[in-house]
Amino acid sequence: MEPASSTRQRGGTATALRIVRQNFSDIAIGSLRTFGRTVDLGVETLRGAATDIVGRKFQWREMLYQAWYLITVTALPAILMAVPFGVVVSVQVGNLIHQLGADSLLGAAGGLGVIQQGAPIATGLLLGGAGASAIASDLGARTVREEIDALRTMGINPVQRLVIPRVAAMMLVAPLLNILIIFVGIVAGYFVAIGAQNVTPGSYWATFGAFTVLADVWISLAKALLFGFLVVIIACQRGLEARGGPRGVADGVNAAVVLSVASIIVVNLVITQVVTMFLPIRVA
Repeated sequence: MEPASSTRQRGGTATALRIVRQNFSDIAIGSLRTFGRTVDLGVETLRGAATDIVGRKFQWREMLYQAWYLITVTALPAILMAVPFGVVVSVQVGNLIHQLGADSLLGAAGGLGVIQQGAPIATGLLLGGAGASAIASDLGARTVREEIDALRTMGINPVQRLVIPRVAAMMLVAPLLNILIIFVGIVAGYFVAIGAQNVTPGSYWATFGAFTVLADVWISLAKALLFGFLVVIIACQRGLEARGGPRGVADGVNAAVVLSVASIIVVNLVITQVVTMFLPIRVA
């Protein structure tokens, strides 16, 4: 006969594997359900915004108030992030191309790095950090105080009353913040190039204009808009589903920030690959 210890060991291993498999399946199913609810919220928000604009019921005052709040919490950090980013691109790329004897190409490298990648990613991260946390905490606090349930009891759609103005505000602020980061990053890289890399101003702007085309700017703005939409929808969904008092609000804020950053990185990778396939870098 087989020893009892071996039987117990095999039984414990089987139980552990069953628990791990069950937890993994629960997490996967729960993630898919959360993703589905987020998509439903996004579709409902877009449909409701279009209906409100056509029916002249859009909350312009609330949208402008939320937009101003987002600007106040992201404008200064955007400048502080854009300056070192432009400097780092100029220094690192400048050292490389200096060894190749192509110092005049620093303008093209700095422009493409800031416009195509740096500005939209920085915009998304700022909105995901400052904007998403503020929106998730606000809606989460309203949810745990049962204000959302009170709105539904009074026949008021919380998506129409709370979500749509915040989405519109984020879509307004995202491209403005992206343009600010582009301007500050390029200016910072320019001064570093002509001051520390011994690049002439004429060659810097000549290569910048030769390799950076208008399509790059439009793609950067489109990416900023998409990142802003992802951030605000995730933040609103996490806030509206907050449960368990202040701890639940804190968990919702944390989840909103983490999911926003992760989604921005993944979506940016996909967009970069698609753009590289259909719009490769070329001299204007």
